[in-house]
Amino acid sequence: MIRGGNALHGEVEISGAKNAAVAIIPAALMVEGVCRIENIPQISDVSLLLKILEDMGAEIRVVNRNTVDIDCSKVQKTTASFELMRKIRASYYLIGAGLARFGHAEVAMPGGCNFGVRPIDQHIKGFQVLGGEVTVNGGMVYANAPEGLVGGTVYLDVVSVGATMNIMIAATLAKGKTTIENAAREPHIVDLANFLNSMGADIRGAGTSVIRVYGAKKLTGGFYSIIPDQIEAGTYMAAVAAAGGEVLIKNVIPKHLDCITSKLQEMGVTIVDLDEAVLIKRDKPLCRTNVKTMPYPGFPTDMQPQIAAALCLAGGTSIVTESVWDNRYKYVDELKKMGAMIQVDGKTAVIEGADVLTGAPVSCCDLRAGAALVIAGLCAQGETIVEQIHYIERGYEDLVSKLKSLGADIEYLKAPIDPEEKSTLRAIS
Repeated sequence: MIRGGNALHGEVEISGAKNAAVAIIPAALMVEGVCRIENIPQISDVSLLLKILEDMGAEIRVVNRNTVDIDCSKVQKTTASFELMRKIRASYYLIGAGLARFGHAEVAMPGGCNFGVRPIDQHIKGFQVLGGEVTVNGGMVYANAPEGLVGGTVYLDVVSVGATMNIMIAATLAKGKTTIENAAREPHIVDLANFLNSMGADIRGAGTSVIRVYGAKKLTGGFYSIIPDQIEAGTYMAAVAAAGGEVLIKNVIPKHLDCITSKLQEMGVTIVDLDEAVLIKRDKPLCRTNVKTMPYPGFPTDMQPQIAAALCLAGGTSIVTESVWDNRYKYVDELKKMGAMIQVDGKTAVIEGADVLTGAPVSCCDLRAGAALVIAGLCAQGETIVEQIHYIERGYEDLVSKLKSLGADIEYLKAPIDPEEKSTLRAIS
């Protein structure tokens, strides 16, 4: 429950990047020895992935709140619980890791948020180029490479973050050189490459459109710290833009936020980049702007609902164009319950700035949509009840307590119903 109307003031620390963690944890399957991974976010997607590895035979030890030791040396199983895997989209990274280590993988078709068709055809194309045989049957993906994977050149038909990362994982232990062309360039792709390189891989060009992977004989254990979460930082920036106030957002890489910063500045928000922090202030009415989502370094699709929520209070007409995913406007009907004036036509949303939003009962339909509803609630008059918050817990660590520390009037009405969705690493210890 949120009682809106409070400006946000203070400091907030950003957690480790969800989109990096959910690829790095499955990639640990290929490592001989102990991986100590630091700055892991306490979110339900991470808990599920650790449970999946544990179900496969990995030894998991929670060192502290955000540090985990993973030892997959004794893992023999090439599959895990169907019930666990179907709950999370990132389970598909176990295909690349399983093919690389065992020459075989059985993984449930990915779950996670539903905001349109998200096929894994580019992943499969990459595995096939490397010599893998992939079939999909009964909700399961079966991948085989009995003679091992062999490097090749993969041209992605579309810029796909998931496919880029999955093929990079698989190629890490393949024989020879693999080239991934038209690769995605997001910061979490660079982080995955840095993790693998720190364990003994030879990956070059991550962060550019051409990645070259020189197959290693083996990966050995080590230490790695995950980068800060670009999207979590952007969400708090959008929250300050919507609710007003002044907040120091700590533990960020300002360069990763440039695409978000530039749009918020167009809206009249003041942002100052510091060494490992950004200071954001909004003390005047928001201005309209147009936003089009693009692959990095463009405006991220994972920030589209949050900035749309802020634009609901910006003077004038704003146009938001979603060019990455189909059907990512399911949250619009929930914002309309709060008085937002939005019209959707295909991949375009036209937003007329309202004078005020009004609290209402609303329901999350996916992770980032849930964050958008919370942002709307922060600046709405009256009480907003946000349901289905297990979606939010997939990707935000301690959202309620962090917002409370900034002065928001927000609280849980009851504990999560499903303990498997509770965002705590301690659940697997």
